[in-house]
Amino acid sequence: MDTSAYHSPFDGRYTSAEMNKIFSDDRKFSTWRRLWVALAKAEQALGLDISDEQIAEMEQYVNDINYDIANAREREVRHDVMAHVYAFGQQAKSAAGIIHLGATSCYVTDNTDILNLRDAIDLVYGKLLGVIQLLANFASAEKDSPILGSTHYQPATPTTIGKRASLWLQNFVNNFEELKFVRSQLKMLGCRGATGSSETFMKLFHGNETKCKALDALIAAQFNFGVVSWDSFDPDNIRAFDTDNARIFPVSGQTYPRNLDLQVINALAAIAASAYKMAQDIRLLQHDKEIEEPFGKSQIGSSAMAYKRNPMRCERICSIAGYVSGLPIMAWRTAATQMLERTLDDSAGRRVYIPDAFRATDAILRLCSNVTNGLVINRGIVAAHLDAELPFMATEATIMKAVEKGADRQAMHAKIRDYSMELSRMVKNGEIPASRVKEKMAFFIHDDPDIPLSCEDFYSLLDASKLIGRCPSQVDDYLNAVVDRMLLINRDKVVIDSTVKV
Repeated sequence: MDTSAYHSPFDGRYTSAEMNKIFSDDRKFSTWRRLWVALAKAEQALGLDISDEQIAEMEQYVNDINYDIANAREREVRHDVMAHVYAFGQQAKSAAGIIHLGATSCYVTDNTDILNLRDAIDLVYGKLLGVIQLLANFASAEKDSPILGSTHYQPATPTTIGKRASLWLQNFVNNFEELKFVRSQLKMLGCRGATGSSETFMKLFHGNETKCKALDALIAAQFNFGVVSWDSFDPDNIRAFDTDNARIFPVSGQTYPRNLDLQVINALAAIAASAYKMAQDIRLLQHDKEIEEPFGKSQIGSSAMAYKRNPMRCERICSIAGYVSGLPIMAWRTAATQMLERTLDDSAGRRVYIPDAFRATDAILRLCSNVTNGLVINRGIVAAHLDAELPFMATEATIMKAVEKGADRQAMHAKIRDYSMELSRMVKNGEIPASRVKEKMAFFIHDDPDIPLSCEDFYSLLDASKLIGRCPSQVDDYLNAVVDRMLLINRDKVVIDSTVKV
């Protein structure tokens, strides 16, 4: 890597090589050439004078990009697509005159974007499923493990570690369903020339609209878009070719509708939000020393404070997720401001925010896999925090127990509330340690003649496993009804990056 120039942290620090490859120049320009070959094949099949030798020569150089020629030509003509048409023609000399025949720049640029979106979504698919798999394993293993609940970041009724993880899990599952829908909306632009009218192809095919429609379908078939198959095409019976089921936008301007970009990036931003929520929760839990992200044996937490174990992975998730959260507005502006059939003010921005949205999401999911695959539960701290708060958590159970023995509910509520507030004040003022709250509350109850409970009665209520309600079965129900089935259906797509294992 050239250290004298700026490189995005997504280039090698955060994002996987697989995701960066999708948005590489090699992928981009080789896909342009694949599209030019596909166009030539389709035009030949529909009767234009294009030879097998021309196509074969084009195919020979699909992955052999002569960048020096293309770059020099672009400096001269100030047009990247025409520079690469020229460079391709310099290699495939016999085909130079038919490369890009009838097309506009958007034929290669937009269809390449669609193919990249499909590949990038599929990569995110797998890594998102990997996070879901790891969280499902964790939630199942810890479904019965009580932990202090929290509302308003204040102690609340106990939940379980697995139930809390299931909340993170559910967000990611919903993200997967949304991404699955968005992927189903992907369609190719096809090849319709300037303004999307197919006017050029109407001339090439002498006014034959059936051939114009078939051209789009034949291109789509070569890239596995839709149910049409290249092998099913019969040039003697073009009307029988199933053009209606090709995944091509039914109408378009010169570009594919930029609303699609907005749909895609919104789905990625939703994944980032789920990751942020989970990572922030873990950061809060790590502050309380209950649950921590993995920490390497030789890892340094702070350059100054040697004892520190900063949640740097979760902090990085939140930081990158915050970046992704701002990208939908850029896609929104592009979609909203495309004037009439197209303007070029979308080009430069999309070159940045579409790859970055995927590269950032890839980085986030890699970190999520790393964190969820190595969560550390400090069970002693979890138990101590529960023990300190259980007397307060059990107030409702205490009241109901007293009512069972004949006490007035309202009177019991008033007394237990007063004792709880007094104990809270004593702990806050350092008059008693948190570890003595249970004992002190038992004495208050025992010494109050109006409360028909003994110390033993009160202690019997302080069992966290009896205060977690249906948490374990809620986890089981959700995993059995939704998550396990999803993972089974998509078992061949699950990706847990080996580089993120702890």
